[in-house]
Amino acid sequence: MKINVGGIDRILRIAVGLVLIALAATGTVGLWGYIGVVPLLTGLFRVCPLYSLVGINTCPTSQRR
Repeated sequence: MKINVGGIDRILRIAVGLVLIALAATGTVGLWGYIGVVPLLTGLFRVCPLYSLVGINTCPTSQRR
């Protein structure tokens, strides 16, 4: 798959994912907080399947594979 998640988008996804997982692990938000795995993985791998479906790309042209 082609990279379609850019710099700021990537940082936000990783941060939100880690926060949600941490909140779920401490019992603050309940088990639904483990949905944070999705933004964490899309940030780490720089690929978002939903972005591909709707044609969004936040990655600069110079960083695409």
